[in-house]
Amino acid sequence: MTIKNVICTALGIIGATISKVFGGWDAALTTLIIFMGIDYVTGIIVAGVFHKSIKSSSGGLKSTIGWQGICRKGVTIAIVLIACRLDLLVGTTYIRDAVVIAFCTNELISIVENAGLMGIPMPDILVRAIDVLKHRGDNDENYRA
Repeated sequence: MTIKNVICTALGIIGATISKVFGGWDAALTTLIIFMGIDYVTGIIVAGVFHKSIKSSSGGLKSTIGWQGICRKGVTIAIVLIACRLDLLVGTTYIRDAVVIAFCTNELISIVENAGLMGIPMPDILVRAIDVLKHRGDNDENYRA
C-alpha cells in the first residue's frame, strides 16, 4: 500500500466517523459549516480591511477575538453533536434539525451584519428569509443567543 492510499483511507475513516456521530452529513450540516466559514471570513474582512469591527476598540483585527470566534464555533458544533445524541436518546429526528436551523439563523444574521458594516445593501428577499428562519427557530426550540 502506498502512502497516498494510507492517507486517503485514514481520511475516509475519519470522515465517515464524523458523519456517523453527527447523524449523517446532510444539507443542514453542510449549510451550517458553510455559514460558519463565511461568517468568520467576513468578520476578518470587516476588521482587517474596513477596520469597522464592533468587537475591538480600534475596529481592527485582534487575535484574541479571532480565537474567541473559533472557540464559539467549536462549541456550536459540540452543541449540534449533543442535539444529535439527544435525538438518538429519545428516538426523534427534529432536535438536531431545530438546533442547526437556529445556529444557521444566528450565523446568517452575523453575515448580514458584517456585510452591512462593509456597506453592502441587503436584498429584501434575504431580509425576509432571515425573518422566516428566526420565526421557525423560535417555534422549534427555546434558543437563546
